[in-house]
Amino acid sequence: MKKSLLTVAALVLALGAAQADTLKKIKDTGKVVMGVRDSSIPLSYTLGGGKYTGYHVELCERVLADIGKQLGIKPTIEYTPVTSQNRIPLVQNGTVDIECGSTTNNRARQEQVAFALTTYVTEVRMAVNTKSNIDSIADLDRRTVVTTTGTTSVQHLRRHKRAENIQFNEILGKDHADSFLILESGRAHAFVMDDNLLAGLIANSRNPADFKIVGEVLSVEPIAIMLRKDDPAFKKAVDDSIRGLMKSGELTKLYNKWFTQPIPPKNVNVNLPMGDTLKALFANPNDNPMESYAAK
Repeated sequence: MKKSLLTVAALVLALGAAQADTLKKIKDTGKVVMGVRDSSIPLSYTLGGGKYTGYHVELCERVLADIGKQLGIKPTIEYTPVTSQNRIPLVQNGTVDIECGSTTNNRARQEQVAFALTTYVTEVRMAVNTKSNIDSIADLDRRTVVTTTGTTSVQHLRRHKRAENIQFNEILGKDHADSFLILESGRAHAFVMDDNLLAGLIANSRNPADFKIVGEVLSVEPIAIMLRKDDPAFKKAVDDSIRGLMKSGELTKLYNKWFTQPIPPKNVNVNLPMGDTLKALFANPNDNPMESYAAK
């Protein structure tokens, strides 16, 4: 029995190794499968009809164009929607080659997948109705909080020292749009999530003036493009392209396009100018996990 289990484990490892040569896979098939999100505005979201856009989507398109030039091909991109729950398994099993969404780089996830250089930094806070009288964690006592299945936001809330004596109910939305709908419909008093995602959802809501982002910063999180683990050649190709875009100033222009100017489909402005932490990362790129930020 032990021998057969070892054989199965060896086969799994062999399959993983076979999947890991992503550059060869792209060269041989002429195709890349890009994992995208439906409602991670403005990083990665759908315009409907199978079309996806956003800061990380456009960044990945540029990166893949660079890699294609190196390989002597113009790869076709297949856009595959992923969720908070399935994004890591789909990268691990080879269904998705590169995940261009809103995934936090942390140590636990680094055991399962790899991350490119950090291209966004977010602060976890909460969105509330402007008439709710909620301005801080202390105001959540006996209230209902919503967050999205498969994310870490409420864990940060529970660990915050100001939440020690706070009792709140928790609801899970199936994706970010569903979580915001739960807030919008009054079934929750606060939606805890990355500030950029909250800003995008508010900007695209029916009545943006009805909502605001409030409260203490629960976590500072580096957001990055996700790749298969143990494929250093593909990671280097992706990182080299991103580093070039940072050095040339093109990535700053791309950031400003998606965070400080009107964006589709409603031509609204998310209004999130680049912060000092991300500016420093563009000057000195790294792929450090979230825990390294908490230690500072």
